[in-house]
Amino acid sequence: MGRQSDEGGFEGVHSRSSSPAPPTEGTLYERKCAVVNREIDRMGMGRYQWAIWWLCGFGYLLDLLWAQCFGLIVNPLQQELGFNSDQSGNIQSSFSAGLTAGAAFWGILVDIIGRQWAFNMTVMFSSVFGLALAGSQSYETFLVITAFVGFGVGGNIPIDTTITLEFIPQPIGVVITSAFAYAYVPEYGCKPDFLQDDALPSCNTTPAGQPCCRRENNWGWRYLVLTVGSITMFVFILRFVVFRFQESPKYLLYRGQDEKAATVLQKIAKFNKQESKVTLATFEALTTEQDSMGSGTGMLGGGSKQLQATTWEKVKLELARYKLLFETWTMTRLTTLIFLIYICDYWGFTVAQYFLPQIVAAKNSAAGALSLKATYRSYVWIYLPGIAGVLAGVLCYELTRLGRQITMVGASAMMGVSLFLFATINSYNSNIGLNVMEYFFQSMFNAVLYGWTPEAFPAPIRGTACGLASFWGRLFSIVSPLIAQHLLTTPPGESPTLSQWNHVLYLAGGVTFGCVIFAALLPHRMIGSDSM
Repeated sequence: MGRQSDEGGFEGVHSRSSSPAPPTEGTLYERKCAVVNREIDRMGMGRYQWAIWWLCGFGYLLDLLWAQCFGLIVNPLQQELGFNSDQSGNIQSSFSAGLTAGAAFWGILVDIIGRQWAFNMTVMFSSVFGLALAGSQSYETFLVITAFVGFGVGGNIPIDTTITLEFIPQPIGVVITSAFAYAYVPEYGCKPDFLQDDALPSCNTTPAGQPCCRRENNWGWRYLVLTVGSITMFVFILRFVVFRFQESPKYLLYRGQDEKAATVLQKIAKFNKQESKVTLATFEALTTEQDSMGSGTGMLGGGSKQLQATTWEKVKLELARYKLLFETWTMTRLTTLIFLIYICDYWGFTVAQYFLPQIVAAKNSAAGALSLKATYRSYVWIYLPGIAGVLAGVLCYELTRLGRQITMVGASAMMGVSLFLFATINSYNSNIGLNVMEYFFQSMFNAVLYGWTPEAFPAPIRGTACGLASFWGRLFSIVSPLIAQHLLTTPPGESPTLSQWNHVLYLAGGVTFGCVIFAALLPHRMIGSDSM
């Protein structure tokens, strides 16, 4: 069939094309994808791959920048707009509603229109509405714009995990947001601040002429929102103007556009200052070989035959794509368990992360009446070790297939344990230490989960599967803050007690233990196989 070249590539069936030797097993589409995999592997981590790595990394960064942003501004926002504590969860629920719709919409769209446009549009959408968020003058307006921000941000994770199967240092986004909040909120907020007994009340709940927290005196949270929005706009400019993203070759193969797939590989190689060994002849040779074997050319991966298909044949092919998720018992089990893991992960993650700044502020105040600046500084110390958590997750991910499963089981178990301990112990040191522990293992768990999920599904359904997994997780992250905020019901003007805050932690920790069970039940042979 062919021989391996000195450079590690393959010289194929026709020496004239110098293309990789086509694989001999699997469907026509799978064999063509194997050619793409070999060619990408032969290129190595070139300039194009590093550009994709960084740009998709910014996608993860934006997701956590915004998720952390809302948790850090809820207290100064509440002081200005005057909503009760049992309404504070509406912010996260609005954001999660947008994330849910965005995950489903963009996740499915990326497999229909391709990766290229969705890659840029999600960031543009979130940047425009993110900057508009600072202009909110009522709680209702803030909630509506927050949902639109979530709609754009929600597409980042399924799209970026579809485009790249690399690990990204996610917790950097949380550290950056916490650092900006530390700089802005204590310095440019209403005084006396919300941690003090004589905190300045909201103008919406104060008679005219009385001192209150006015917009012009409370720009700290607005500066944070504008900063995050500006970073989002900067990422959009990098993606749309500075770097030319090429469509996924596997997506093009799925759509029957073999010639474009070969052209993309040629352009990537040129960007990397290399020469691609794959041409249109490489894919045509596979199609010819399939026909010569007497089995005929299947519609999926059939190249020109697929392009000439009737509308009904294309509809059937599109519907058949969704059946891949439940085609066999193993795939059904895999798909169901991944969806359940995302539900438990997002539930616990959303409750813990969104309410954490409020819980830490309340516990620190009860433990020693720390200043607002010291409380916001503690957020930076809490999230900084999460970077090490991701690196630990990467190391465990690369060990063995079973190592990935053990990592997810162990890390999720420690997440739940740390939340339960945080609820039972209250001192300044324990508040930081136990949260460091929780975020370290949370980062480790998500590093493995986010990196492995796209590998578990074939390319025709990869974006949809990642989008649906995020959809189910985001859907339950709408419900979880609403349930949590009902645990914080207090008379108007009063703050929740420490006991009420602890109930929120028990809720987050209890659901997180679901990840332990479902990760342990994942089929072993599906963890770590080559992506198609």
